[in-house]
Amino acid sequence: MTEIFTYTAYRQLCQMFLAIIFFHSSEYIIAIFIHGTSNVTLKSLLISKNYLAAMIFSLLEYFIEIVLFPGLKEHWWVSNLGLAVVIVGEIIRKTAIITAGRSFTHLIRISHEEHHKLITHGIYRCVRHPGYCGFFIWSVGTQIMLCNPISTIAFAIVVWRFFAQRIPYEEYFLRQFFGPQFEEYALRVTSGVPFIK
Repeated sequence: MTEIFTYTAYRQLCQMFLAIIFFHSSEYIIAIFIHGTSNVTLKSLLISKNYLAAMIFSLLEYFIEIVLFPGLKEHWWVSNLGLAVVIVGEIIRKTAIITAGRSFTHLIRISHEEHHKLITHGIYRCVRHPGYCGFFIWSVGTQIMLCNPISTIAFAIVVWRFFAQRIPYEEYFLRQFFGPQFEEYALRVTSGVPFIK
């Protein structure tokens, strides 16, 4: 059993848990900093039943593969590539949150508030939904980092489908709030999630 849990396994699992802890705690801390403690709930940690199920599935895959195919987890270059992808996704998402400031929320706004502005500068100049783009990259990167082939594909599909439904729903309200200004912006700037206009 000790041979199964090599240095590589410990490194990959530690990186995974650190990535998850940093992602969620920094989301929560930034939300408190931007919106104040009275406006932030535990929902800002972004941990749902589906998310927990996906992470448990990925760990289950990891442990099954490390027992049955230990060599699969020894591809350092793949794991390091995954770590780089996680960092890139994290940077994109946190840049989006900080750039949008009070206009960024974890829940889709269905009514316009005075401080809610259409953000089109900074990273939003290149991508309409950099927060979603960053999360998509981050989530797939966590599975590449673990050398989990099944979860890499599954996470890409599931997270893409989630955003394929969420982006049009959110943009329906953005069109209501910002009218032609948002229309022009949406025509000019990509969503940031592959194959979602």
